Amino acid sequence: MDLKDLFIDAKKYLDKEITLSGWIRNHRPQKEFGFIDFSDGTCFKHLQIVYDNNLDNFKDISKLLVGSSITVNGILVKSSGNQEYEIKANKVEILNSCPEDYPIQPKRHTNEFLREVAYLRPRTNLFQAVFRIRSIAAMAIHNYFQSNGYVYFHAPIITASDCEGAGEMFQVTTLDLEKVKGKPDYSKDFFGKPANLTVSGQLQAETFALAFKKTYTFGPTFRAENSNTKTHASEFWMIEPEIAFCDLFGDMDIMEDMLKYIVKYVLDNGADEIEFLDKFVEKGLKQKLTDLVNSKFTRVTHEEVITILKNADVKWEFKPEYGEDIAREHEKYITEYFHGPVFIYNWPKDIKAFYMKQNADNKTVAAVDLEVPGAGELMGGSEREADYNKLLNRMKELNMPIDEMKWYLNLRRYGSCIHSGFGMGFERLLIYLTGVENIRDVIPYPRTPGNCEF
Repeated sequence: MDLKDLFIDAKKYLDKEITLSGWIRNHRPQKEFGFIDFSDGTCFKHLQIVYDNNLDNFKDISKLLVGSSITVNGILVKSSGNQEYEIKANKVEILNSCPEDYPIQPKRHTNEFLREVAYLRPRTNLFQAVFRIRSIAAMAIHNYFQSNGYVYFHAPIITASDCEGAGEMFQVTTLDLEKVKGKPDYSKDFFGKPANLTVSGQLQAETFALAFKKTYTFGPTFRAENSNTKTHASEFWMIEPEIAFCDLFGDMDIMEDMLKYIVKYVLDNGADEIEFLDKFVEKGLKQKLTDLVNSKFTRVTHEEVITILKNADVKWEFKPEYGEDIAREHEKYITEYFHGPVFIYNWPKDIKAFYMKQNADNKTVAAVDLEVPGAGELMGGSEREADYNKLLNRMKELNMPIDEMKWYLNLRRYGSCIHSGFGMGFERLLIYLTGVENIRDVIPYPRTPGNCEF
């Protein structure tokens, strides 16, 4: 059986014989008996195995080191130690004896060291908690959208479109570019044109929203940005819903409702992991998440935010200005000013993407960012520009390739309607949910500049 099933109703198995298979997390052998800290990975809890010299292979068991795999048959009894229950072993079968050079020993390892052995780090308490929360949060995302009538859309990973317009994309080609003289002839390439790894599934998702009304993507995206900050990775996962017949304010309603659902789901289904992370990673994590679920999200325009920042009795490192982006210090101040999460909407047109709806003032667009206490920006969205001519003119202003984006423009000709959407980086959400500060520690195998191990 599994430890997870055992702990759901341990009283049911008390004084009964059970069999478990798993790994030794710690081992204290003594002359006539020994204690094994046992885990099988099915839940965050461990169980103590007590064995004595009545076992035929007692000497072999006593020599087992941390990391060894075993199958245990024994009686579940009340424990006299720190744990509520323990197994009194009748039989211990050695499946694989771990050698002394096993890197994951029962001591505190630095996260930097554990990244070097990323294939083993899920065996530590920290990463058991982090990656189980990752799994739980992923389930919450799918539950939320599926229960609200969304169609799950698998966005293409290879694309000829640059959603963000930043040009920081990984090229996909079969050409030997080192041997190409001058400009490559992409007509001879695999796809017959330049192709890249996607930075976002949004543009393609809009095509499904205008057919199914509500759709969402949840998959890997890539960015060739040469950045080594704690919040940037070259490969990351994005959640991107698109909703037809929905304006900017309806978009904010969904953003708030979705985030509260995910956080509550994690609190309810990852209680043991959250308790551990609250104790060892971020003090007050559980309360922070509980406060978000129970809070009211404030809505304020970008212009109003800049006015608040300018009037603040604070010496800013980066001076806030109308028409410009805000810095991390500004995001922190605004969430403290309003005592909770804040939607900042109607952003300056010149610092936002081409597809966002242009407001009547011709200076701002119907865009929104969600700022949350302790993390800053967590989500970004907008009402999409539904007017063909306005979108076309904006693309021309930015010197975008009109012919290659004709399909996207045509969405504004063929049954166009008000529609909106948003994006949330999954790893950024996990940083918030776990208190772990570095994106490299919330994704199983991080891909960053100069790093593509395992």
